[in-house]
Amino acid sequence: MNQVLNHSLIETPYSQQLLKEIDRQIDMALHEDLGKSYGLGIEGVDVTAQLIDADRIADGKLITREDAVICGIEWFTRVFNTIDPSIELQWHVKDGDKVKPNDVLCYVKGNARNILTAERTAMNFLQTLSGTATITSRYVAELKGTNTKLLDTRKTIPMLRLAQKYAVYCGGGKNHRIGLFDAFLIKENHIDSADSIESAVQNARQLYPEILVEVEVESFAQLDQALKAGADVIMLDNFSIEDMKTGVEINQAHANSAKIEASGNVTLETLHDIAETGVDFISVGALTKHVRAVDLSLRLDM
Repeated sequence: MNQVLNHSLIETPYSQQLLKEIDRQIDMALHEDLGKSYGLGIEGVDVTAQLIDADRIADGKLITREDAVICGIEWFTRVFNTIDPSIELQWHVKDGDKVKPNDVLCYVKGNARNILTAERTAMNFLQTLSGTATITSRYVAELKGTNTKLLDTRKTIPMLRLAQKYAVYCGGGKNHRIGLFDAFLIKENHIDSADSIESAVQNARQLYPEILVEVEVESFAQLDQALKAGADVIMLDNFSIEDMKTGVEINQAHANSAKIEASGNVTLETLHDIAETGVDFISVGALTKHVRAVDLSLRLDM
């Protein structure tokens, strides 16, 4: 029996929350795939799997067809355990491992019907999260030789926020705020409502003094205001490379220097040049928004 006693997650500040999230995500995904959420057809049954003898045992192997960084082993394993705890999984990789085409990730053995029922849901999680981890690792590689850290954003697949944040972590990136509750990100509308950057920052400090305050700026004038207000992080939104360099210099010379983040239309091709300006962070929505699933294959022998 392949029970999950010691979870396979890489430790993060939110690992315990994520473990609870995984069970909820799997429950919703299996309800979706087995029709329990819709009231249509024969609920809770994989009708095609019924064509296979109930006692048929199958074994197989999960391989990758491309270079990838693996992420999502806990999701994959728990899906199979939910469908049939007697299915045996023998993993040969762990989250964060880099793999090449035709590498064996896992061997599977158990009831053929149940393996096929669990397969797609398990693969969806593993392929999607590995896709996020893989593209993150490519962005991180472009930052080699600099002191700049790669950040994700809140542009995630609905209901998979912590999962994709974890995948970014597995790919070597860092996590920006998890949601709207753990950091301030003061933007144009917030500034307009407060009448000034200084007022917005002061209000934030009074409301939740323990929470990080970040301000998004669109000009050098706003940068100066954010520095005077004492922001912890200042995001340079859609600045040119030259303006980023100038912004970093202004920050370094200021008595209230902050951490500087670059954001807006960042690509693999522009990433290194942006990092060379001296910014502390680069945030990239594409890590979680433009996800391409990794090509994996589960081959069974029945």
